[in-house]
Amino acid sequence: MSPIRSASIAALASAVLATTLTGCQFGGEQQDDSPIVIAADLELSGASAALGKVYQRALELKVEQLNSSGALGARRIDLKVKDNRSDAAESLRNINDFSSDSRVSAIIMGGCNECAVNAVRTIGEKHIPTIALASAGAITEPVAERRYLFKLAPNASDSAAAITAELGRRSVKKVALLHSDGSYGKEGLTALRRQFNKTGIRLVGNESVRVTDTDVSGQVEELVDEKPQAMVLWTPPEQAALAAASARQNRFAGHLFFDASAAGDLFLGASAQSTEKATLIFTQTMVIDDVIATTPAKAARRQWFQEYTARFGGYNGFSSFAADAVQLIANGELRAGAKPGTVDREALRDFLETSQLDGLSGPIRMTPDNHSGLMPQALTTLVARGGRWRLAG
Repeated sequence: MSPIRSASIAALASAVLATTLTGCQFGGEQQDDSPIVIAADLELSGASAALGKVYQRALELKVEQLNSSGALGARRIDLKVKDNRSDAAESLRNINDFSSDSRVSAIIMGGCNECAVNAVRTIGEKHIPTIALASAGAITEPVAERRYLFKLAPNASDSAAAITAELGRRSVKKVALLHSDGSYGKEGLTALRRQFNKTGIRLVGNESVRVTDTDVSGQVEELVDEKPQAMVLWTPPEQAALAAASARQNRFAGHLFFDASAAGDLFLGASAQSTEKATLIFTQTMVIDDVIATTPAKAARRQWFQEYTARFGGYNGFSSFAADAVQLIANGELRAGAKPGTVDREALRDFLETSQLDGLSGPIRMTPDNHSGLMPQALTTLVARGGRWRLAG
């Protein structure tokens, strides 16, 4: 084992033990060696397969880290993954299968907003704690009807507020928006309008795209014709890259802004030229190699970034949400107090509802009134420079 890897495991073990096992003693009690079974419903094929595979890699790496760290005592995490084929009906079948397995403590769902919203009733009836990695507010609201559903992803309202603040700083008054036609894209349109109304910024045009669209040039051309000073791209990363290229081809010389949903790989590859100087609202972990690790949380984020990059040859910003979901469930299992060899889903749900974590994605706080845990201050401003995302400023 390399010195870096060994040091990383030791740091991880000490951090997890400090935050999850304070006041607990294994000695003198029956040591639980039963597995912590976490199920994952992911988009590993179909329209959203690229992001689903990012989540799978992140889940597997985080599980490996925790299992090797010693932080779980004699226990190990057993990850069970099923492909929902980017289809809400298939996802619901997976949720039913997982929740019927008494060994499964909790479910992690991928980035499919419609899958999570479609499963709300089943998750509630089955009393299975579930953390979704999708962004739509309807996943966790109203909370009274979604007691077992939690979310780890940027919120539309927080992203819109950060974008509006940056537009104001640049004295931009006229903005156009390209957004996905799904629930999160529509939330983005509503959230931006609400923010713009407070500031005097005018939305001069908005166009929507389907998640399956591979040509967005028509919509972008319509927006460029409105002569905005800035264009906001509120779509998945592949479409945002296409839109940026189309905007430049249409001689759009204004500011390009990417919502958090348009984040993806750290390195911009073929889209580097068209996205140069574009602005992205996302978490600091995306560019943690630009940040001096002045706190244990920042050191942990840098270590995650380095290990993910070393394993997979690059970094994807969304990976940290999957890792934090595993951490929250592991913390809950160690605190739930279930008898060895048993699963107490109710206790785990109660833990998740009041959990706090300085996670790899940033500060996470769940409350009985708010099951969407990523705090607004987790978001920061990034800029595309030299073919990759960098910390702005």
